[in-house]
Amino acid sequence: MRCYLHAYLLCSAFTLCSILYVCSQLASTSEGDREGKAAARSSHNEGDAVRKIPGLLGLRDRDFEQNRCKSLSVSYWNPYWRLPADVCGANCLLESPLRGKLKSAAKEPKNESSHLAVVACGPRLEETVTMLKSAVLFSKKPLHFYIFAEDELHDGFRNALETWPPMIRTKFTFTIYPILFPEENASEWKKLFKPCASQRLFLPLILKQVDSLLYVDTDILFLRPVEDIWSLLSQFNVNQLAAMAPEHEEPRIGWYNRFARHPYYGKTGLNSGVMLMNMTRIRGKFFKNDMTAVALQWGEILMPLLQKYKLNITWGDQDLLNIIFHHNPESLYMFPCQWNYRPDHCIYGSNCQQAEEEGVFILHGNRGVYHNDKQPAFRAVYEAVKQYPFGENLAVSLLQPLEAALQTTTHTYCGRSSHLFTKRLKESIKSV
Repeated sequence: MRCYLHAYLLCSAFTLCSILYVCSQLASTSEGDREGKAAARSSHNEGDAVRKIPGLLGLRDRDFEQNRCKSLSVSYWNPYWRLPADVCGANCLLESPLRGKLKSAAKEPKNESSHLAVVACGPRLEETVTMLKSAVLFSKKPLHFYIFAEDELHDGFRNALETWPPMIRTKFTFTIYPILFPEENASEWKKLFKPCASQRLFLPLILKQVDSLLYVDTDILFLRPVEDIWSLLSQFNVNQLAAMAPEHEEPRIGWYNRFARHPYYGKTGLNSGVMLMNMTRIRGKFFKNDMTAVALQWGEILMPLLQKYKLNITWGDQDLLNIIFHHNPESLYMFPCQWNYRPDHCIYGSNCQQAEEEGVFILHGNRGVYHNDKQPAFRAVYEAVKQYPFGENLAVSLLQPLEAALQTTTHTYCGRSSHLFTKRLKESIKSV
C-alpha cells in the first residue's frame, strides 16, 4: 500500500511540474511576441530611414535580412515553435538560400521562340532553304522564320518547307513576306549592292510587332543551335540595340581601313551578314549623325544617309550600317568572329583566334563560295547540309561524309583549317 502511495505522489508532482512548465513557456512566448511586434515597429521606422540613406548602412541592413537564417538556422534541437521572435520560424524555407533558387526557377524563361529573318531574291531559293535547314537541325527551342522574297519565290519556299517531315515541322513556323521598300525610292533601294539586300534596313519598321530578331544572309550555315546566338541579347547593356561581328580581325588585310571613303565602325568595320537586333530599342533610338545636329530616328535617317553617301559606298546597306554605328558606337554589341566565319578568316591563313579555340559557330559563305571551286572546304559543308536526309543519324549521314569531303580540301588554307568547321558541329550533333 505504501508503494502505491509513493507512486501516486510522484505522478502528481510530475503532473504539477509539467503544468507549471507549460504555463511558463506560454507566458514567455506571449511576451516574446509582444516584444517582437514592438521591435518590428521600431525596426520598420528605422528601416525606412536606413533605406533612404544610400550607403553601407543600408547595404548592411539588407545583407542582415537576407542572411539572418544562415546564422540562426533551424535544427533538430531548436525547433521553430520555440525560436525567439527575431529569428525566422515557419518562413525559414522562404528566407533561406533555397529561396533564391526557388525564385530563379520561377523566373526561368519559357520555351520562347527564336525569331530569324532572311531576304531572298533571284536564284537564292535553294541556298536559303539549306540555311533554314541548318537552323532547324540543331536548335532545341522553337523557331519562327520571317522570309522576305520576291513574289515568284513564295510558292517555292512554301512547297519546300511544308514537305519537310512532320516531326521537323513541329520545330518551326514561318511567314512569307513580299519585298517592301518605301514607294518613293523603292527602285533605288532594291538595286543597292545586291538585289533586295537593303531590305534588312527596313525590318524594324515593317515587323513592328517583333521585339527582337536575328537577321542572316542566305549564305549562312548554322553549326550551333540558333538559341545560342539568340541568348546574346541578354548580354546587351542598356544602350546596346544590335550585335555584329567585325569585318576583319587582321587590319593588314582589312577592307574598310584601307579603301573606305566613308565613316565606319571601329578599326576594321562591321560585317552585317549576321545581325542580332533588339528592334524595340532601334525603333525608339535617336541616332547621332553627320548630316544634322538633330538626332534622327531609324525611319528618318536611312534615306538622307543614302543620298549623302551613295557615290562613296561599295557594300550597300552594310556601309550604311557602318556609318550609323560609327556615330553611335555605344549602341553596338560586338560578338567575335566565330559567329560569322567567312573565307577572309582563313584565305591567307587562320586569323580568327576565337574559332581556333572553340570552333566555328556560324559559317558565312560569301563571295559565292558554296557554288564555285574557290573554297572547297566551304562548299563541302554546304553540300553536306543540303544532301543530309531528314531523320537519318546526324553523325553517320552528315558528319562522316563531311569529314571525308574536307580531307580532300587540304591544298587550300581554309581546307587546312577545316577541322574548325567540325569542332563545334560534333558537339551540336551530340546535344541533338
